Amino acid sequence: MAKTNYNQVLLERRARRIRKRLSGTAERPRVSVFRSLNHIYAQVVDDDTGRTLAASSSVMLKIPGGNIEGAKAVGKALAEKAREKAITKVCFDRGGRQFHGRVKALADAAREAGLEF
Repeated sequence: MAKTNYNQVLLERRARRIRKRLSGTAERPRVSVFRSLNHIYAQVVDDDTGRTLAASSSVMLKIPGGNIEGAKAVGKALAEKAREKAITKVCFDRGGRQFHGRVKALADAAREAGLEF
């Protein structure tokens, strides 16, 4: 029988609980954040059509994303791509993670670059 990582189960449960209340629309798309050990990924998603409108990651930017500086760079790049497509208002989906550290740094950088949460 395969073992289940209990922390992963709790993370997925928190993410589902958040997504129950949060949905991206054409007027106000959702910023979805995924954080791994080495990288951070973010995308602007319209859940009505199921399309990704803008995306950025530390892999795309070829920077180390396992630190706060990398998360800030990803947040700034995401906001610039979103503003090019005339997206200014978004809702933030932290993906079940706590709103601190790299996730908070990404959100703050996106706010400074022009996205409104």
